[in-house]
Amino acid sequence: MKELNKYDIDILKLSDKQHVYTFESGDSFFESFEQSLLKKGNVLTRLLLDKGATMLRLSFHITGWIELICDRTLEPFEHSLEITQQLILKFGDENKELTDEIEMIVRDTPRINIAQYIFEFISLSLPMKKLHPKLSNQPIAQETEEGVLIYSSEKTDDKSQEEEEPAIDPRWQALQKLKNEGI
Repeated sequence: MKELNKYDIDILKLSDKQHVYTFESGDSFFESFEQSLLKKGNVLTRLLLDKGATMLRLSFHITGWIELICDRTLEPFEHSLEITQQLILKFGDENKELTDEIEMIVRDTPRINIAQYIFEFISLSLPMKKLHPKLSNQPIAQETEEGVLIYSSEKTDDKSQEEEEPAIDPRWQALQKLKNEGI
């Protein structure tokens, strides 16, 4: 937890203007959070904090790299980052999240810690499919017909409609014959 203390910003003492902060985050930053995806990386965060009478506008610019594990080869690789995000902290009577980009904080809050915001922005920027850069130029291997499932509402057989109709029960054939003759 001591690692995350350097991400504290004393907002009570700040004047109503723009302030610029720079934070460098390494492996110890990622190890401070309990999760399994991110353990290593080197990230530089430039924060532009615009303090007003009723709110704080935080503009994050995050660059660097993190180590990911390839989904295909299970080899580690460095994934580069370039993230720009905005967050608004409005002063109010209670602490609560209004939207993804707007939160309410108590007016007398002495300091904020931006470590969680940085970690969330990095986590949300991760690709769904993590592929090693050496695999990005290789074509995807074609799957065999046996390994591909195809779902369709169309019939695949070329049988005629007569063959697809169920056979008539012999007990009802006489009635069907009378019906067809119009008797």
